[in-house]
Amino acid sequence: MRKLVLFIHVSLDGYAASKDRELSWAYVDDEIFKYSMAATEKADTALYGRNTYEIMQYYWPTAGKKPGASGHDKQHSKWYNSVEKIVISNSLKDNSSAAARVIRGNVADQVMELKNKPGKDILMLGSPTAAHALMERGLIDEYNLFINPILLGGGIPVFAPLAYAEKLVIIGKKFFSQGVVGLFYKRQE
Repeated sequence: MRKLVLFIHVSLDGYAASKDRELSWAYVDDEIFKYSMAATEKADTALYGRNTYEIMQYYWPTAGKKPGASGHDKQHSKWYNSVEKIVISNSLKDNSSAAARVIRGNVADQVMELKNKPGKDILMLGSPTAAHALMERGLIDEYNLFINPILLGGGIPVFAPLAYAEKLVIIGKKFFSQGVVGLFYKRQE
């Protein structure tokens, strides 16, 4: 079975986005990009919520071809353009973009079908609201949390209340520059 791996930036007080849904507070540099790129090499599918997908789709398809594009932009753009993209959304129309497949309705069953298909990992970047629905059903296999040294005081939480407890096992930690701490967990089997 394929793994569903969540990569998400987190404020110290547990938010994935500020009150006005922005993410400019999240610190990202070459060191974090390098770590993230190792994960993308193990994945052939990207799973997004609608908001995150729209942000990604605006930038990544052409980022690698822009004058002065960084090595990271070239590499991630190439990956983004080559993987299957799935968007969890009730507001996007089915097949609204040839670049991605939209799923809605019984999302948990559709994600489980996706996990049961042959292939590499499924990478979920950000998308906290969509992630809440998958957490509730125990569908996220690994959590890669990039804890940023900021208190937002409100916004979109990384974790929503769950109907049951889910035990996690730490599989790694990394201290990045600027005080970002990476904590990496998997579901306890």
